[in-house]
Amino acid sequence: MAGIKEIAKKCNVSIATVSNILNGKPGASDETKKLVLDTAKSLNYRPNRIAKNLKLRNTKAIGVIIEDLTIFCAPEILDGINEYCEENSYQMIIGNLRLYKKYESNYYLTEVYAKQVQEEFWEMISMQVEGIIYVGGHERKLNFIPENIPVPIVVVYGFGYTENKPIPSVVINDRQGAYLATHYLIESGSRRIGVIGGEFTSFHTQSRLIGYQQALYEHGIYFDTNIVENGNWERTSGYLCAKRLIAKGITDIFVMNDMMAAGVYDYAVDNGIVIGKDLSLVGFDNRELCTAFRPELTTIELPLHRMGYEGAKIMMTNLIKEKRSSEQELVLSVDCELVIRKSVKCETIHNDLENKKFGT
Repeated sequence: MAGIKEIAKKCNVSIATVSNILNGKPGASDETKKLVLDTAKSLNYRPNRIAKNLKLRNTKAIGVIIEDLTIFCAPEILDGINEYCEENSYQMIIGNLRLYKKYESNYYLTEVYAKQVQEEFWEMISMQVEGIIYVGGHERKLNFIPENIPVPIVVVYGFGYTENKPIPSVVINDRQGAYLATHYLIESGSRRIGVIGGEFTSFHTQSRLIGYQQALYEHGIYFDTNIVENGNWERTSGYLCAKRLIAKGITDIFVMNDMMAAGVYDYAVDNGIVIGKDLSLVGFDNRELCTAFRPELTTIELPLHRMGYEGAKIMMTNLIKEKRSSEQELVLSVDCELVIRKSVKCETIHNDLENKKFGT
């Protein structure tokens, strides 16, 4: 592909003349303009947009730092960011930290974690991005973001903080999602609903437990701590928690993620329990494996694509205004949807609702 120098040489004019014509500036004759433009076309000339935008201090590029692309939530969030960037003619520069691959699920507890994240922020700044979106692997307080980053920052799937101030963040409305799941079980005839949560200290566990309690309260059902089990988000822990709950006579279970729900299916198969007949089950996430179960799992769908889209939208708003409006919410909580399938006992008489989604 030819550059300005090659065009100038072929047309026998100065580089400045070619540059002025290609940038629409006046001064050249119509004959020279035609010669330069025709030559540029014949040589398949393409302007260097990055260099031009750098000169204008406007790169039209957003940096996206992702904790790990292999975590299930990342692709959909990234696609939402990408969609909004496309609509606004922005490019994405992606930095994949690969934290889960390097340090496994407890990567955020390692000593090198915060340092690696901070280095990536400054690497993005060196690439002249106009703003940075940080995508977490799960929701928690992210208080290691550098204080003096000179561009807007938005956090998606986490609560962002520098040392001295909060950062605009986009999160899941876990409470609302858990409320939907529990309300649906109650409406289906359940009155004693067991819970399988993640680690007790998890933001997700705490928020979803509040939503569960809210639904119980609204229906006049006592909250029994003895039928709340905590796993570790993995399939094997779902199996063990199901064993303990079913031993207590529980026949209706809300599971706080689909991987632990898979463990409940495993326990049911091993013990001759038919889900959707002997046991009602609602999950959380709406991962692809939900439709591979038999019966298919009723679950809560995470609004991952919309979270990415809204995060990019907040970023663009801040770029246009140059600084965040005092009226802008620091945390945007995005609602979930209930996806009804076949894993709840009453669903056999509600086939017309199968695979439909319901919000608040």
